[in-house]
Amino acid sequence: MNNINDITENFGTLYHPKSALVFYQTKGTNTDMYVEHFDLDKNGTPVNAHPLTVNEAKVLAKALHTDKEKDKAFLKPKGILQTNILHINPSEKGAVLWYTKAQEQQLYFVNGLGIPNGKAYVPSMLWYASKNSLAVFALATDRRPSENTPLYYAPFFNIYEDGKVCMGTVSIDIKNSASVEEFTTAWEDYFFNSYFSHFLGKQNPIKGNCVILWKKLIETSEVFPKETLKKNNKTLKNLL
Repeated sequence: MNNINDITENFGTLYHPKSALVFYQTKGTNTDMYVEHFDLDKNGTPVNAHPLTVNEAKVLAKALHTDKEKDKAFLKPKGILQTNILHINPSEKGAVLWYTKAQEQQLYFVNGLGIPNGKAYVPSMLWYASKNSLAVFALATDRRPSENTPLYYAPFFNIYEDGKVCMGTVSIDIKNSASVEEFTTAWEDYFFNSYFSHFLGKQNPIKGNCVILWKKLIETSEVFPKETLKKNNKTLKNLL
């Protein structure tokens, strides 16, 4: 006779039924309804049947309301909206448009490019992201952009001609309850902590050699040369 082994402990987190609701409704045109609450014993058998109390209904309503509020919290600011935020679409598949000023960043490159990992100055950037995708562009100045501000190709690898970023094997995990600050910070971290590896398409994003430029910027700590940026014939308004 084969031995029977209890393997339920290998299933991970187990959820045990604790209570149940049964809805009763009368027949006819003018129907009435009431709800009965059952506790469940350790075998899952309904016991202690009674009409749903006001307190039990409040607990249920609060649980449902909390989940709904978490979804509503997506892309809400924690306080006063930061001045670098340009546009927010707070829907379920929301998106944010923001910009960052020229700054020094830690950058990573695959060995095949011959560029050492290190810190370098990057230009002002325009970011446009949803929960699952990111597009980036370069800006000529640190000034807050307007609808008519011209956009430039972002001077990086792993970016398509339309600005969309190929994140490769980076695991994107943006929470439904993420505030706008958490959202933008997460995307900037995903972008700069990924490894730049290759061009996408035939477009060279700068005037000159991109590999030589980044190698020089990392070795010298010079500010990013704005004159190497290439216009892409778009303005900020094209993204809205």
